[in-house]
Amino acid sequence: MPKITYVDLDGAKFECEVANGLSVMEGAIANMVPGILAICGGSCACSTCHAYIDEAWSAQVGAANDIEDATLDLANERRPQSRLTCQIQVTPTLDGLVVHVAKND
Repeated sequence: MPKITYVDLDGAKFECEVANGLSVMEGAIANMVPGILAICGGSCACSTCHAYIDEAWSAQVGAANDIEDATLDLANERRPQSRLTCQIQVTPTLDGLVVHVAKND
């Protein structure tokens, strides 16, 4: 299983094994990572699973599609590395991914 490191707002790191095929958001919820609220349950409708992808992983994760991009407009402190974790599917190529949790209210 790929390992994903989630970094919360306080800088605490959560290294979690996440099964292939799940979303990065589902991995965070299953491992009780603080700050990933996922109020809409992963339907790309609320931006409460907003996070910043470590720059070294931008190419592997890819860019947001148009729907995700529009939903990210609702997010607090959007940055170039912003993604909705519900829209990132875990694959073997994401082993080692680092995700910084955004302030999700």
